[in-house]
Amino acid sequence: MERIQAPIIPIVGQWIKETPGTISLGQGIVYYSPPPQAKEKIQTFFQHPHNHHYQAVHGISPLLEAIRLKLHTDNKIDLSEAQKIVVTAGGNFAFSNAIFAIADPGEEIIVPTPYYFNHEMAITMAGCRTVEVMVDDNYQLRLDAMEAAITPKTRAILTVSPNNPSGVVYPETDLRAVNALCRKYGLYHIHDEAYEYFTYDGVEAFSPASIPDSESYTISLFSLSKAYGFASWRIGYMVIPSNLFEAIRKIQDTQLICAPVISQYAALGALEAGKAYSLSKSGPIRAARQQFLQAFSELEGLIDVPESAGAFYFLMRVRSQKSSNELAENLVRKHKIAVIPGSTFGLHQGCYLRIAYASLKEDLLEEGIQRLVKGLKAELE
Repeated sequence: MERIQAPIIPIVGQWIKETPGTISLGQGIVYYSPPPQAKEKIQTFFQHPHNHHYQAVHGISPLLEAIRLKLHTDNKIDLSEAQKIVVTAGGNFAFSNAIFAIADPGEEIIVPTPYYFNHEMAITMAGCRTVEVMVDDNYQLRLDAMEAAITPKTRAILTVSPNNPSGVVYPETDLRAVNALCRKYGLYHIHDEAYEYFTYDGVEAFSPASIPDSESYTISLFSLSKAYGFASWRIGYMVIPSNLFEAIRKIQDTQLICAPVISQYAALGALEAGKAYSLSKSGPIRAARQQFLQAFSELEGLIDVPESAGAFYFLMRVRSQKSSNELAENLVRKHKIAVIPGSTFGLHQGCYLRIAYASLKEDLLEEGIQRLVKGLKAELE
């Protein structure tokens, strides 16, 4: 455990606690709460005393059926007998399940870098090795470099789209190419779709599990945390090859038994509200994105922000000799604005900051943008 990086969110949280009045552009959460249907379903939970007992390890039947319908409607994934759904305690838990199920200690997972820090941490916890493959200057995949990184110890290639931390959306052609690589070399393709509904400028997310005949090696991870304002409810799910089901059931039964059943009922209500609920709440997030893009023009010559058409992040390259940690801490302590340093995403060369823009309502958003711009100017000029 000593080799694993410390989670950055609590570290930045401590800086914020020590600097009252700080506005946070750090943690990736949305400004809104779950839909009314989620709250209504909780009443159904209390109507049945057996709901206070352990339930099926892989999820309650009504939720599994709702997920199956959602996958068909939203992701064009029509499940076959060769696939299973497992409900988990959030998307992170789903990823850990996948790694423990497919890889032995010492084996390798290819991870495009910058990466989501909890993915890298989970791989290390499992005794496996993260093989980092840098993306290009626009944060898009380098398919040739990924293929070159494959060794006899490689067990999977990981993709996250829309991406955390960069906000890019990988084109369907690239995700199909990664999936084809996995077929060619006998690897698993783990694809994280936590931000599936957060796309902009006409860009659409693609689900690799919708590729015909890919079910035996494609693992898809989903989460309700972002789309439904469900962060603390801890509900995610995974679509897996059926041959992994027994292994993942062992893992989940040992570590969790089952996802919280009251949260599974709430999730059932959220899925009844559906994608339309998330889209109905997207207006302020889209507006915030545009406000940041306009504000970045004031920092021309000091920063670079590659195009971001998904999730709710910008990954900013900062022209500074300071480390990303030093600059991020200065922004909190001296300018009362919090962001996440790029080092936690595997970016140790150069200075990078991740900005999250979905959590603030309009009154705080404008002030947060002003503080960020003024703080960066003060630190960089």
